[in-house]
Amino acid sequence: MAEENTCDLKALKKEYEIFKKKYDLPEFKEINELFDIEDIDIDTDFLLRRIRRVVSERIEGYLKFIDMILNPANAPMFFFQLIKKLDNKDKEEFTEVYEKLGSIEIELIQIELDYSEKNEADFINKYYKSFKDEIKPKLLSIIKKLDNAKESSRRFSDSSYFG
Repeated sequence: MAEENTCDLKALKKEYEIFKKKYDLPEFKEINELFDIEDIDIDTDFLLRRIRRVVSERIEGYLKFIDMILNPANAPMFFFQLIKKLDNKDKEEFTEVYEKLGSIEIELIQIELDYSEKNEADFINKYYKSFKDEIKPKLLSIIKKLDNAKESSRRFSDSSYFG
Protein backbone atom coordinates (compact mmCIF):
# COMPACT_ATOMS: atom_id res chain seq x y z
CA MET A 1 0.00 0.00 0.00
CA ALA A 2 2.82 2.42 0.86
CA GLU A 3 4.41 1.66 -2.50
CA GLU A 4 1.14 2.53 -4.25
CA ASN A 5 1.01 5.88 -2.38
CA THR A 6 4.62 6.58 -3.38
CA CYS A 7 3.73 5.93 -7.03
CA ASP A 8 0.67 8.19 -6.75
CA LEU A 9 2.77 10.96 -5.20
CA LYS A 10 5.38 10.65 -7.94
CA ALA A 11 2.65 10.79 -10.58
CA LEU A 12 1.08 13.81 -8.88
CA LYS A 13 4.42 15.61 -8.76
CA LYS A 14 5.03 14.78 -12.42
CA GLU A 15 1.59 16.05 -13.44
CA TYR A 16 1.97 19.15 -11.25
CA GLU A 17 5.35 19.91 -12.85
CA ILE A 18 3.63 20.29 -16.24
CA PHE A 19 1.27 22.94 -14.83
CA LYS A 20 4.08 24.52 -12.81
CA LYS A 21 6.05 25.20 -15.98
CA LYS A 22 2.99 26.32 -17.94
CA TYR A 23 1.68 28.75 -15.30
CA ASP A 24 4.77 29.49 -13.18
CA LEU A 25 3.21 27.84 -10.11
CA PRO A 26 5.06 27.48 -6.79
CA GLU A 27 7.29 24.48 -6.19
CA PHE A 28 5.31 21.36 -5.29
CA LYS A 29 7.08 21.01 -1.94
CA GLU A 30 6.22 24.59 -0.94
CA ILE A 31 2.52 24.43 -1.80
CA ASN A 32 2.29 20.97 -0.28
CA GLU A 33 3.77 22.23 3.01
CA LEU A 34 1.18 25.01 3.22
CA PHE A 35 -1.91 23.25 1.91
CA ASP A 36 -1.23 19.49 2.08
CA ILE A 37 -2.02 18.72 -1.56
CA GLU A 38 -0.18 15.40 -1.66
CA ASP A 39 -3.32 13.32 -1.11
CA ILE A 40 -5.05 14.57 -4.24
CA ASP A 41 -6.30 11.82 -6.51
CA ILE A 42 -4.65 12.49 -9.85
CA ASP A 43 -7.32 10.55 -11.74
CA THR A 44 -8.85 13.76 -13.04
CA ASP A 45 -8.88 15.99 -16.07
CA PHE A 46 -8.91 19.00 -13.73
CA LEU A 47 -5.85 18.74 -11.47
CA LEU A 48 -5.61 22.49 -10.89
CA ARG A 49 -9.27 22.57 -9.84
CA ARG A 50 -8.58 19.81 -7.31
CA ILE A 51 -5.57 21.68 -5.95
CA ARG A 52 -7.56 24.90 -5.74
CA ARG A 53 -10.32 23.09 -3.86
CA VAL A 54 -7.82 21.75 -1.31
CA VAL A 55 -6.48 25.30 -0.88
CA SER A 56 -10.02 26.62 -0.53
CA GLU A 57 -10.89 24.01 2.13
CA ARG A 58 -7.94 25.16 4.20
CA ILE A 59 -8.95 28.81 3.74
CA GLU A 60 -12.55 27.98 4.77
CA GLY A 61 -11.27 26.30 7.92
CA TYR A 62 -9.27 29.35 8.94
CA LEU A 63 -12.21 31.59 8.10
CA LYS A 64 -14.51 29.56 10.38
CA PHE A 65 -11.95 29.61 13.19
CA ILE A 66 -11.52 33.38 12.99
CA ASP A 67 -15.28 33.83 12.78
CA MET A 68 -15.61 31.89 16.04
CA ILE A 69 -13.06 34.19 17.70
CA LEU A 70 -14.62 37.40 16.40
CA ASN A 71 -18.26 36.28 16.84
CA PRO A 72 -18.19 33.78 19.70
CA ALA A 73 -21.95 33.50 20.24
CA ASN A 74 -21.96 29.78 19.39
CA ALA A 75 -18.32 29.04 20.16
CA PRO A 76 -17.29 26.27 22.56
CA MET A 77 -16.68 27.50 26.12
CA PHE A 78 -12.90 27.21 25.98
CA PHE A 79 -12.82 29.95 23.33
CA PHE A 80 -14.09 32.52 25.80
CA GLN A 81 -11.00 32.25 28.02
CA LEU A 82 -8.80 32.66 24.98
CA ILE A 83 -10.73 35.60 23.60
CA LYS A 84 -10.33 37.51 26.87
CA LYS A 85 -6.57 37.49 26.37
CA LEU A 86 -6.71 39.25 22.99
CA ASP A 87 -6.22 42.99 22.91
CA ASN A 88 -7.77 45.39 20.41
CA LYS A 89 -4.72 45.22 18.11
CA ASP A 90 -5.04 41.42 17.95
CA LYS A 91 -8.74 41.69 17.15
CA GLU A 92 -8.02 44.26 14.43
CA GLU A 93 -5.44 41.92 12.88
CA PHE A 94 -7.89 39.02 13.07
CA THR A 95 -10.52 41.23 11.42
CA GLU A 96 -8.08 42.17 8.66
CA VAL A 97 -7.25 38.51 7.99
CA TYR A 98 -10.95 37.63 8.16
CA GLU A 99 -11.76 40.24 5.51
CA LYS A 100 -8.96 38.96 3.24
CA LEU A 101 -10.18 35.38 3.62
CA GLY A 102 -13.75 36.53 2.99
CA SER A 103 -12.75 38.20 -0.26
CA ILE A 104 -10.98 35.00 -1.25
CA GLU A 105 -14.25 33.12 -0.65
CA ILE A 106 -16.07 35.42 -3.07
CA GLU A 107 -13.39 34.86 -5.70
CA LEU A 108 -13.62 31.10 -5.11
CA ILE A 109 -17.32 31.16 -5.92
CA GLN A 110 -16.62 33.01 -9.17
CA ILE A 111 -13.93 30.52 -10.16
CA GLU A 112 -16.17 27.61 -9.23
CA LEU A 113 -18.99 28.93 -11.41
CA ASP A 114 -16.84 29.85 -14.41
CA TYR A 115 -14.12 27.21 -14.87
CA SER A 116 -10.92 28.08 -16.65
CA GLU A 117 -7.59 26.33 -16.23
CA LYS A 118 -5.81 29.69 -16.32
CA ASN A 119 -8.11 31.14 -13.65
CA GLU A 120 -7.42 28.13 -11.45
CA ALA A 121 -3.66 28.61 -11.88
CA ASP A 122 -3.93 32.37 -11.29
CA PHE A 123 -5.86 31.73 -8.09
CA ILE A 124 -3.32 29.19 -6.84
CA ASN A 125 -0.44 31.57 -7.57
CA LYS A 126 -2.09 34.65 -6.11
CA TYR A 127 -3.30 33.07 -2.90
CA TYR A 128 -0.29 30.88 -2.32
CA LYS A 129 1.83 34.05 -2.21
CA SER A 130 -0.75 36.02 -0.23
CA PHE A 131 -1.22 33.23 2.28
CA LYS A 132 2.50 32.56 2.72
CA ASP A 133 3.59 36.20 2.96
CA GLU A 134 0.66 37.98 4.62
CA ILE A 135 -2.04 35.76 6.09
CA LYS A 136 0.01 32.95 7.64
CA PRO A 137 2.42 35.22 9.58
CA LYS A 138 -0.44 37.27 11.05
CA LEU A 139 -2.47 34.18 11.92
CA LEU A 140 0.53 32.47 13.45
CA SER A 141 1.35 35.49 15.59
CA ILE A 142 -2.16 35.69 17.02
CA ILE A 143 -2.47 31.92 17.45
CA LYS A 144 0.74 31.94 19.48
CA LYS A 145 -0.82 34.59 21.73
CA LEU A 146 -3.92 32.42 22.12
CA ASP A 147 -1.74 29.43 22.98
CA ASN A 148 0.21 31.46 25.55
CA ALA A 149 -3.07 32.72 26.97
CA LYS A 150 -4.22 29.13 27.36
CA GLU A 151 -1.03 28.29 29.27
CA SER A 152 -1.29 31.28 31.60
CA SER A 153 -4.97 30.59 32.29
CA ARG A 154 -4.15 26.92 33.01
CA ARG A 155 -1.40 27.95 35.44
CA PHE A 156 -3.82 30.30 37.16
CA SER A 157 -6.55 27.69 37.54
CA ASP A 158 -4.06 25.04 38.71
CA SER A 159 -2.74 27.29 41.45
CA SER A 160 -6.03 28.62 42.74
CA TYR A 161 -7.45 27.22 45.93
CA PHE A 162 -11.07 26.39 46.53
CA GLY A 163 -11.76 25.40 50.03
